[in-house]
Amino acid sequence: MPNVLFRTLTPLMLAAVLAAPLRAEVEVKVDTGAYLAARIAEAQNDFRSAAEWYSRAIESDTSNPQLLEGAALAEMAIGDFAVAAESAGHLKGLNGPPNQLAEFALLATETEREDYAALLSAAEAGRDVGVLANALVTAWAKLGEGRISEALEAFDALAATKGLEAFGLYHKALAMASVGDFEGADEILSGRAAGPIFVMRRGIFAHAQILSQLERNPDALALLDRSFGIGPDPVVDALRLRLQAGEPVPFDTVKTARDGIAETFFSLATALNGEADPVYTLLHLRVASYLRPDHADARLLMADVLASLNQHELAVETYASFAPEDPNHVNAEIGRAESLSSQGKTDAAIEALQGLARQYGDLVIVQFALGDMLRNNDRFDEAEIAYTAAIDLRGAESPEDWVLYFYRGICHEQSKDWAPAEADFRKALDLNPTQPQVLNYLGYGLIDRGEKLDEALGMIEKAVAGDPQQGYIIDSLAWAFFKLGRYDEALEPMERASLLEPVDPLVTDHLGDVYWMVGRKLEAQFQWRRALSFSPTEKDAIRIQRKLDVGLDVVMTEETAGAAGNGD
Repeated sequence: MPNVLFRTLTPLMLAAVLAAPLRAEVEVKVDTGAYLAARIAEAQNDFRSAAEWYSRAIESDTSNPQLLEGAALAEMAIGDFAVAAESAGHLKGLNGPPNQLAEFALLATETEREDYAALLSAAEAGRDVGVLANALVTAWAKLGEGRISEALEAFDALAATKGLEAFGLYHKALAMASVGDFEGADEILSGRAAGPIFVMRRGIFAHAQILSQLERNPDALALLDRSFGIGPDPVVDALRLRLQAGEPVPFDTVKTARDGIAETFFSLATALNGEADPVYTLLHLRVASYLRPDHADARLLMADVLASLNQHELAVETYASFAPEDPNHVNAEIGRAESLSSQGKTDAAIEALQGLARQYGDLVIVQFALGDMLRNNDRFDEAEIAYTAAIDLRGAESPEDWVLYFYRGICHEQSKDWAPAEADFRKALDLNPTQPQVLNYLGYGLIDRGEKLDEALGMIEKAVAGDPQQGYIIDSLAWAFFKLGRYDEALEPMERASLLEPVDPLVTDHLGDVYWMVGRKLEAQFQWRRALSFSPTEKDAIRIQRKLDVGLDVVMTEETAGAAGNGD
C-alpha cells in the first residue's frame, strides 16, 4: 500500500517541508502515577491507554501544557477529535508558545463543521501545520468560501514552488473537477497543461472518473489498462465494469472543500509514509478519515501504519471496517489476517485467508497471501497448494514471478521432497538469474546434500556478490567451504557472518564448528554455549549439547555411521 505520492518530492524536501517539531519536554508537577502510566503507554504507542491515563492526570492539573499536549496526541491517534479539540482548546487558552498538535486538532474540527472562515482566520493569524499543509488548506478553504478564483490562484502559487509543483497541480485538478470543470482537470492530469505529473493509484481513479464525466469512457478504460494492466483487481474491476457498461461514473474523489482538505492530509500522509515518524503519518491519516469517513485509501493506509506501530488491535478494527461487498475488502482482509497473526491468533488469521480464498480464489494476491501465512506456520503441504494456484492464475510468466516458485520450492524442500524443490528454485533463477535469496537457498541445499558442489559454491559466491551485507548468505559461503573440507577458507566469512548475525543460533553454531576444525577448540565450545543461549530448535539444541559433551569429531563420525546404517 504505502507509496510516495509524487516521485518529484525527494526525502530532503520532505524533511524541510513536512517535518514536525519535536514535543518539548517540560517539568511536570503532577504527583501521580497516572502521568507515568500515560508516558509509558505513549512510548509503547498504546494510544488508547495513553488517552485514558492522560485524562486521569489532567483531573489533578487542568492547566498543565504537557498533559494537555499528550492527551491531544493520544486522542487524535485513536480518532477521537471531539475530545482532542477540547484538550487543544485548553492548551491554546494557556497562551503559551504555538503548538502544532493543538492546531491539528482545531483545524480538523473546524473543517468537520465546514467553518472555512475560521480556517482562513486562523491561517491569517499564523496557524502553522506545516508549509505544504498550510498552503493546501488555505486554498481549499477559499474554495469552500466560494472564492474560486482566489483558490485557483493559491493552487497556482503552490505549483510554482520548486519541489512542490505536483502537489499544487494535482490538488488544483481535483478542485476544478469538484466545481464541474472537468476539461480543465483533464488538461492538468493528462499533462497537457504543465507537463506530466505522477500521481498515486487514487489519482488515476480520479482521472478515470473525470474522463467518464467528459463522456470518454473508452479513454478512461485505456487509462486503467495502462496503469494497472488487465489482471484481476477488485477495485479496478469494479470501476472497469461501470465504464464498460457505458455508465457515466460520477466524480466523487473530492466533492467538497471539506473532502479536499481530507485529501490534503491523505496526500501528505502518503508522502510522509516511510520518511517520517509513523505517529506523525498516523495523525495525518486520522485527520483525513475524520473528515472523510468513506476515504477507503486513508483507512487502509492507516491500518498499515497502526500495524507498523504494533497496534494490531486498532489495525484489526480498521481493516474489519470494510464490508464484504466493498471492493477494498480483499486488501483489508489480507491486512487483518497479518495483524491477527502478529497478535498470535494464527488460527484466526489462516481462517480469514481461507475464507477469502473461497470467495476470491481467482486472485493471485489472495492465494499468495494464503501461501505465505501457511508457510510461515510450517503448514508446507497446504502452502504448496496455494502457491501452485497462484502460479496457475498468473498465466504468462514475468520476472517478478520468481518469488512464487521460490516459496513453493521452500515448501517442497521442507517437506523433504528435493527434486521438485530444486526444479522450482531453478525456475525462479530462470526468471531472475541474479536473485541472491534463490542462489543462496539452492546453493546451500546442494552443498548440504553433497551434490553439484562446484556449481553450488558458484551460486553462493554470486549470492554474496549480490547482497554482501546479508549475514545468512555469508554463513552459507562459509558453510560451503566447511562442507568441502576447506576449513581455513571458511574461517574469515564465518566470522564475518557472525558479526552480521551476532545472536543467530545457527550462525553461531557454525562458527563453533569452524573453530573446532581449525584447532581452536576452546573458542568452539564457547560459541556452542552461546548458540544454546539463542534458543535454537530442539533438534539443533540436542546436537549442540552433544558436541559440547563429546566434541565435533565424534558427532560427525556418529552421523556418518548413522547415515550409512540408514542407507543414505
